[in-house]
Amino acid sequence: MGFVDKGKGGPFTEQGHTALTGKIPVNTSGGLKSKGHPVGATGVAQVVEIVEQLRGSAGKRQIENAKIGLTQNMGGSGASSVVHIFSNA
Repeated sequence: MGFVDKGKGGPFTEQGHTALTGKIPVNTSGGLKSKGHPVGATGVAQVVEIVEQLRGSAGKRQIENAKIGLTQNMGGSGASSVVHIFSNA
């Protein structure tokens, strides 16, 4: 996605920048490792998470003052990728 330079993602994450209170919160629901991968429904679950964040109804996962959300999902052999960007503005 280009949020950090190539090879810098690990340190960026270790420094807490992708945590719920970080600069760029990632996988606010815990991602596929916590939820599993219901094939065909993963993208829908991502969208639901972003909508809950933007509505302020994500409970303990809530990002304070969430204004923009992005989902990215790859399908099949990785030949297709879909990105959605949402805003509550």
